[in-house]
Amino acid sequence: MDPSSHHDFTAFYDATWSRTVACALAMTGVLSDAEDIAQEAYSRAWPRWSSLRHYDDPGAWVRQVATRLAVSRWRRARTAMAFLARSRPVAPSAPPSEATVALVTALRQLPESQRRAIVLHHLGDLPLAEIARIERCPEGTVKARLSRGRTALATLLAPQDGDHSHA
Repeated sequence: MDPSSHHDFTAFYDATWSRTVACALAMTGVLSDAEDIAQEAYSRAWPRWSSLRHYDDPGAWVRQVATRLAVSRWRRARTAMAFLARSRPVAPSAPPSEATVALVTALRQLPESQRRAIVLHHLGDLPLAEIARIERCPEGTVKARLSRGRTALATLLAPQDGDHSHA
C-alpha cells in the first residue's frame, strides 16, 4: 500500500474510532469488548482500504462489521452457555433447616418495614445509619422497627405446647 493510503487510513481511523466503539458498546454493554470488536473491524478494513476509501461512507462499512462481530460474539457466548448448562449436572442443594423455615415463615408475618429492618441489620449486617439511609428515615425509626420486629419474632418463634425453640 502506498504512503498516501496509509495516511488516509490513519486519518479515517482517527475520525471514526469513537463512533465505531460507541456502536459496539451499544451492542455489548462492555467497553473493553467494544474496543476489541472495533479493533477487529478496523483490522478487517485495512486490507480492503484501497476499495473502501472510495465508498461514500467507509465508516458505515466498519460499523456494520463491528455490529456483526458483536452479534457473532453474543451467539458464541449463548451457545457456550447452553452447552455448559446441558453438560453440567445441577448440584443438588441441601434443603433448608427447620430453623430456617421457621424464621422465614415468621419473617413473612411481620409488617414489611419491620421485616426489612430485621433482615438488613441481622442478616445483611448493616449498621443502623446505613439502614436509615436506605429506608430514607431517621435512625430512631429504624431502632423502633427493629425493637418491634424482634418482639414479634420472639413471640412467633416461641416454643408452643412443648415444641423446641427455633430462636
